[in-house]
Amino acid sequence: MSSDQTKEDKPLPPPETGEVDGILMTKVISQEWDRIWSFQARPDDLLIASYAKAGTTWTQEIVDMIQNDGDLQKCHRANTFDRHPFIEWVLPPPFNSGLELALKMPSPRTMKTHLPVQLLPPSFWEQNCKIIYIARNAKDCLVSYYHFSRMNKMIPDPGTWEEYMESFMTGRVLWGPWYEHVKGWWKAKDKHRILYLFYEDMKEDPKRELRKLLRFMEKDLPEEIVDKIIYHTSFDVMKNNPMANYTTLPLSVMDHSISPFMRKGPPVANTKSSQRSRDIRTTDRGRTRSLDSARCSRQAGTPPPVCPLTGASTGMPGDWKNHFTVGQNERFDEDYERKMADTSLTFRTEI
Repeated sequence: MSSDQTKEDKPLPPPETGEVDGILMTKVISQEWDRIWSFQARPDDLLIASYAKAGTTWTQEIVDMIQNDGDLQKCHRANTFDRHPFIEWVLPPPFNSGLELALKMPSPRTMKTHLPVQLLPPSFWEQNCKIIYIARNAKDCLVSYYHFSRMNKMIPDPGTWEEYMESFMTGRVLWGPWYEHVKGWWKAKDKHRILYLFYEDMKEDPKRELRKLLRFMEKDLPEEIVDKIIYHTSFDVMKNNPMANYTTLPLSVMDHSISPFMRKGPPVANTKSSQRSRDIRTTDRGRTRSLDSARCSRQAGTPPPVCPLTGASTGMPGDWKNHFTVGQNERFDEDYERKMADTSLTFRTEI
């Protein structure tokens, strides 16, 4: 969808789903799959890949500022989705699609994808393109994806929290199972030019992770520009940047009154629910083990909490504790350990 189409509020047709090699996609993507699969990458393309709601837009803004040497005017030239086309995102007419934007874009291109590694168009491997992959722990990714699905009219309604949690665990969500997605890209990094980043690491030390990006992108920027990039890609700045927060899209596409695209609430330690919570110990695999009981204060059958200031759920690492019941947490952990037992990949569920 291009920026010139964001001003007019025309209802979208109800979203339908299809499949591509067993992976759930929107119906339009599945119908246009041959065109997506045959997409021709170029040697100087840069691709930003992730599972949905893993910090993609954040990474896109950082990358764009690096490419433009911290020049804000250049970085505000267009919406994120116009600057970095979403290569598999196809919309019905009259809307433009990310695929069409990417095909028309001159080199060098920076693009985005949520495709699992096995569905990436082969030309990206053939052209030896650089790829930046951003991964986020499963529990917080689930929470963020749930709220995103509630406000985004281009994707199917998630149902209740309990229903969506089941869908996520079984991989019946758009772009397929989180588990196979993060593991597939983790394995691919050993053979291809892939920089694998973690959302939690970026939150913990943004300058350290930005320097990884600079090395990977073969850029050298002075310290004052690095600091400028960190400031302007912080949550508090980005949430007020209409070129990054998706507020230019009409209400019929994204309803920010349901849940803002960029969500943030009070830190878990300051919420009433966490004051009632008990201690939790987190292993390097991201499984949570209770000391008295899991630090999950919500009772079964009650809706996930929202930020009292914005009406949105929190989005910081560890927000999952405000959504999972004790029983849900224990069941999720058991399932997680089975599915992640065959990989060296580990995640932190809080920082």
